[in-house]
Amino acid sequence: MDEGREDPRCSSLIFVLTGASGSGKTTLAKAVCDEDRAVRFSISHTTRPRRPKEIDGVDYHFVSRDAFLDMVAEGRFVEWAEIHGYMYGTSWDEIERARSDGVDLICEIEGFGACQIKAAFPLNTVLIYLLPPSMEELKRRMTSRGQDAPEEIERRYRNAIEEMEFARIFDYLVINRDFDEAKRDLLAIVRAERLKRVVRSDVLERFLGSTEEER
Repeated sequence: MDEGREDPRCSSLIFVLTGASGSGKTTLAKAVCDEDRAVRFSISHTTRPRRPKEIDGVDYHFVSRDAFLDMVAEGRFVEWAEIHGYMYGTSWDEIERARSDGVDLICEIEGFGACQIKAAFPLNTVLIYLLPPSMEELKRRMTSRGQDAPEEIERRYRNAIEEMEFARIFDYLVINRDFDEAKRDLLAIVRAERLKRVVRSDVLERFLGSTEEER
């Protein structure tokens, strides 16, 4: 972590959702935010072109490559990576804004970036890997999106296989067989993590303090 930055270990939880293209992670992450208003979707910066129906500042912060590299040089990203020829990053401001507003954050990023966030905030980062029902279904979903050429789909598919190695070190695995079931699983993880002793230590200390006064 950058020197001088405060660790928000007991203020906001950071749920990192990782999975292959076509695994449904973006849709599920936003569905969790719609269901639980105390969770906010993290808006990443990216250099990739804006797709139809995407809104700048809502889906992503769309910036030029030069602007992104300037932010890297200024140390403004907790994590960043180049994926499929485009750059993506999660800013310190995004995480600190969530802490200031008293909400948890759900980030949709790749495996290496997830590990960077875990290293920066080890006590309040929760790593969740979203798996498809099968590799055959993953390839079908990638193809049915109709956004990429066949060679690009094949490249993304090979990358997905390599990326799945990160799942071995994640805290939770969720299989997206059914959208509603996967959403329930994610919401259950959010609620369970909020009740953990390390997160609720301030509550525990208040109770223990009151019992000390009664002794």
